[in-house]
Amino acid sequence: MPRDAGSLGFALELGSTNVVYQAHHVSRSKRGQVVGTRGGFRGCTVWLTGLSGAGKTTIGFALEEYLVAHGIPCYSLDGDNVRHGLNKNLGFSAQDREENIRRIAEVARLFADAGLVCITSFISPFTKDRRNARKIHEAAGLPFFEIFVDAPLNICESRDVKGLYKKARAGEIKGFTGIDSEYEKPEAPELVLKTNVTSVSECIQQVVELLQAQNIVPQGSVKDILELFVPEDKLSSVRAEAEKLPALEITKLDLQWVQVLSEGWATPLTGFMREAEYLQVLHFDTLLNGMDPLVLNPLSLCVCADGVVNLSVPIVLPLSAEDKQRLEGSEALALSFQGRRVAVLRRPEFFAHRKEERCARVWGTTCPRHPHIQMVMESGDWLVGGDLEVLERIKWNDGLDQYRLTPLALKQKFREMNADAVFAFQLRNPVHNGHALLMQDTRRQLLERGYKNPVLLLHPLGGWTKDDDVPLEWRMKQHAAVLEEQVLDPKSTIVAIFPSPMLYAGPTEVQWHCRARMVAGANFYIVGRDPAGMPHPDTRQDLYEPTHGGKVLSMAPGLTSVEILPFRVAAYNKTKRAMDFYDPKRHDDFDFISGTRMRKLAREGENPPDGFMAPKAWKVLTTYYQSLEKKN
Repeated sequence: MPRDAGSLGFALELGSTNVVYQAHHVSRSKRGQVVGTRGGFRGCTVWLTGLSGAGKTTIGFALEEYLVAHGIPCYSLDGDNVRHGLNKNLGFSAQDREENIRRIAEVARLFADAGLVCITSFISPFTKDRRNARKIHEAAGLPFFEIFVDAPLNICESRDVKGLYKKARAGEIKGFTGIDSEYEKPEAPELVLKTNVTSVSECIQQVVELLQAQNIVPQGSVKDILELFVPEDKLSSVRAEAEKLPALEITKLDLQWVQVLSEGWATPLTGFMREAEYLQVLHFDTLLNGMDPLVLNPLSLCVCADGVVNLSVPIVLPLSAEDKQRLEGSEALALSFQGRRVAVLRRPEFFAHRKEERCARVWGTTCPRHPHIQMVMESGDWLVGGDLEVLERIKWNDGLDQYRLTPLALKQKFREMNADAVFAFQLRNPVHNGHALLMQDTRRQLLERGYKNPVLLLHPLGGWTKDDDVPLEWRMKQHAAVLEEQVLDPKSTIVAIFPSPMLYAGPTEVQWHCRARMVAGANFYIVGRDPAGMPHPDTRQDLYEPTHGGKVLSMAPGLTSVEILPFRVAAYNKTKRAMDFYDPKRHDDFDFISGTRMRKLAREGENPPDGFMAPKAWKVLTTYYQSLEKKN
């Protein structure tokens, strides 16, 4: 049996004498308890080998990003990067190439021994060198996975961004693998990735499945989205059952939450929150996994792994005392909207709706004139939680259902667009050129960081909003005009509707907005000034400190797979006659055009300063606000 190098010494062939291997005091199992958020030792090496241009670096960095996003600690060693430091004294002679791979194998062993998944991206053309790398790991009792990144030579040459193949063909580079130096294909690799016919995301999925089969990656840790729709083969029987069950009539707001839950935005919730989940969210802004099953019903959580799941807003179903008395004792009940059965709630649990405490904790105020707090106070005195089975996709038949893409549908869209990064922008207001500047600048930054095709998810909120907000129908028209005028690039932008209601709960709510986009595949999130905020209904001062949303997001637990991009303040630059990032040193050059001023201009049919908003987009706004004036 191989010995644990984390706790015992082991023999190596050494070129020096008087060297004794020193045993670690910390065992691998103990190290595995504290490295990352996933319990257990997962140290191993994923050895990517293949021709230059086959896609090793692309896959290596994408795999690293994916694993870190799911709480698996890892590090990617790239051939070019290592030759800038550790191996910068090595050339490309046969002897230097052998030493290059030997050093990398030893470094990878150390990373793996530390409990990380070490990903190496090296041509490593010779079977002997790769075999030696495997032996180094086997001697240490560490898993080693050889993955052949297989692409035909002509494909690799067509991807030759460095121009190396061209130089090798011209004789300027001698001993170049694939041209005048042989690449010895692996005889029995653990996995072969055909990168000429398989997308990067599909390659990553194949590697993850290999690591899952070897118990390196926990099965549950990469279960991204939990939809709550009744399976097709059971739909007719559940629908018939729903017609016979006692029913609870729900509101439009409740139905919006049914849509959120059923489409998987609130993964891992299996339905409306039971009391244990409600208390966790109310007090911790998280769901806690791995709890005592005697305390927490195991059916109520999709337990992914040890750790926490960020969820900052209660997703609950209120009901009256009369309905509670009528339904209590039922093993299941039907949810009905406008007389039509839409879902079944199984194993219902009833508990008191302590409204004042809920409002104080979620909103930081109990002001009854806050529009969402008012709805809470007017709702039922009890809450019911349980496992939700939704009969069919929620549709609103308002001409916008085609924009209501589920998280799974969005992920498929991103794959079809070959997106290697997705940055999301949450909004409930019309887009002006300051917003556009921020999104354009974000894309520029991502391209500079090495991403090839960053895609923008322009994701307006589509659930309930307060009366003085621009309705969804008009916002979608305005967003379409922005794209039509190419203020944002239609080829790299997806416009979709986020079905959640608006809470106006500031930093508490912005965590919900961010984590929902994370579930849908976004790995970058743009957070603005005073996100999800509003003026206090009585004092008219900001209800939340405007910078706290961004600060809270940067610290929030459970948002491991998304990077927060802080908002840069944009204002109208009077000198440039365009929206520009604000420079306090040139304060007098800038005009901060408030929402109140914008609405006044639109109502009066006047134009804002040139460059503030795309003309067609402004026309949509003036049409909407003038229609309000006519109604009044």
